[in-house]
Order: sequence, then C-alpha cells, then structure tokens
Amino acid sequence: MSSNETTRAKRKPQKNKAAHKPQTSEMLVTKITGKAGLHKRNLHQGRYDFERLVKALPALEKHVVRNPRGEETIRFDDPVAVKLLNQALLAEHYSVTQWDIPQGYLCPPIPGRADYIHRLVELLNNEAPKLNHSMVKALDIGVGANCIYPIVGASQYDWAYVGSDVDPVSVDNSNHIAQHNPVLKGKVECRLQSDSRHFFKGIIEPDEFYDITTCNPPFHASLAEAQQGTQRKLSNLNAHKTKRGQVKVEKNTPLKENKPTLNFGGQKAELWCPGGEAAFVKNMAFESRDFAHQVLWFSTLISKKDNVRWLRKNLEKAGAKEAVIVEMSQGQKVSRFVAWSFKTKSERARWLALKSR
Repeated sequence: MSSNETTRAKRKPQKNKAAHKPQTSEMLVTKITGKAGLHKRNLHQGRYDFERLVKALPALEKHVVRNPRGEETIRFDDPVAVKLLNQALLAEHYSVTQWDIPQGYLCPPIPGRADYIHRLVELLNNEAPKLNHSMVKALDIGVGANCIYPIVGASQYDWAYVGSDVDPVSVDNSNHIAQHNPVLKGKVECRLQSDSRHFFKGIIEPDEFYDITTCNPPFHASLAEAQQGTQRKLSNLNAHKTKRGQVKVEKNTPLKENKPTLNFGGQKAELWCPGGEAAFVKNMAFESRDFAHQVLWFSTLISKKDNVRWLRKNLEKAGAKEAVIVEMSQGQKVSRFVAWSFKTKSERARWLALKSR
C-alpha cells in the first residue's frame, strides 16, 4: 500500500428526548490508496500465459488468436471463449477443475475479483500479523452462480466461506461447484436468501460468527439502466476498435458488437435492484448494525465513486466505529471497496487473538 489517510467523521450532536442530553459519536475513517497494478499476491500478474492455460484446458486452444502485435489472446466479444478462459484460469491457478455457469449468468473477471480478497487479507493481517487463516470464516452476500469469492478465499487462504443469494439457480450452481472440487469441499456452503429485502437476516444463524463479509452489489437501478450502461461501453469499445484497427483487450471483458447484451452476462439480482447501488449499500449498512456482535469486518465493493461518501455517511449514522476505504487499480481502471466494523481496535484485537498462532 502506498498511502494512508486517517480522519474522524463526526456526527452532529442530537437531542436525546429521554435524557435531554446531547449525544456525539465519531467514526475513524482510513483511506488507503494502492500502488498501480494488482496486489503482489495476485496470481494474475502480466499477460495471460496461454501455453499453460491451454495445457490446463485443451478446449481453449481453438479460441486463442493473435492480436495485431502478435501476442496471444482470445476474442473477448465471444462469450464461449471468455467462459473457457475462466475455466482454464480456475483450473490452472486454483485447482478448480469443475466449474461452469448457466447461460446468461455473470462470468466474472477473475484478476480483479481476486484482488478484493487479497486486500481484505491484508486488512486482517495488519491487525493480526500471526492470524491463522484456516480459522477465518467469511460470508459473501450475492455469491452468484460463479462462486468466485469463495473459490479465491478457500483455495488461496483456506477460509471457510458461506455464500448467499436470492436466486435459487445461483445457489444450486455454486453449491455444485463447491461439492465437486476437492479444494472447496467442506469449506464452501451456499444458502438461499428467501427475502430480498435482507442481507444478513435469515443467513447468519444466532450462534454463527464471521471475521469478514464480501459483496459485489448490483449497481444499476433498473434493467433499462443496465442495458444503457452496456450500450455505452460497447460503443466506446467499438470506437476504440475503429480508431486503432483492433479491439482493446481487457482481461475477461466480453464484447458483443452486433447487439447490446449485458457485459459478462448477468441476471437481475446480479446487475440491478430498486434504487441501484446507493440504496443497496445504504440498506446493507443499517442492517449490518443488527449483526455488529457477530461480524468483525463487513465490506462491499463500490462501483460508483460518489457512493463511497454516501456509504460513509450512512455508516456514521448506523454507529460504525471504523471504516476503511481501499482503492485498487488495474490498468486504467480504478475500483474500490469499503470495510467497516462496529468494534473498537482493542475489541478487534481480542477477537483475532483467538485465531492467531
């Protein structure tokens, strides 16, 4: 990490009608700006090694082409090639050889997804350098059909992972992946969230405790908005192709040139929800308060930069003790996640001491 910025967010005094005494609270906020590029522990540094990937999954070979610079790549506008690439990456780097997703479901860009996990590991390690990661329990809100965060967390760090989703097809598919790959078996379990209004309620059992939660929220407010966003991206990519005579290759980013299909695929719950990302993370922040004693660190990715401040304000209102904003960069793309805790630093230290060597 290259720079840290720590501030305290102060809430205005509010009247307590019962005691008639003003109340104040503070939330410690740390912003971490990362160095350019993937995390040092990320397995996907540099260009894809297609020779190794084809050995891991021979079916990928017929989809390997050369770009105008003579470098091996695939057509990222071909969803079949993109899914085969993901299968090869998971087989080669994560020992996950049985992986597939139903047609039309989200096919994630693995390098960036893995970075989220690696940087959460760093967050935990900074607080407990001797943390035994085989004792870490994680929860993924909106696991999807691809199960990518549990795959990375379980295979790279031996985390025990619970995934949840409102879509039964996604839950069934992710459980199938977990049960048919030895590296995941016994470490990953996915549960159906029967009430789409909730995130943790109905998933976290009364006697369960989690060290970390993850989430990649739907960031569109409607299907129409999702389609418009996709069309803008396709138009930009096609303009880049026309300008330079080639398609700009982004790792794991499929492109449809003839019709506006959604990037990476994706179903309703994966791409949009009423109110979009802003409403989603606000509701998550306030519901997380009800599980403050059962979760050490909550976290979520934030797609829209403006929503970082929005989430920060709502976390302060919810009474979070600390928030960490972590920026990640891959090429020209900058992404970010926010982690928050309702426990003080000393309380977190006592929690993690029970899981340290």
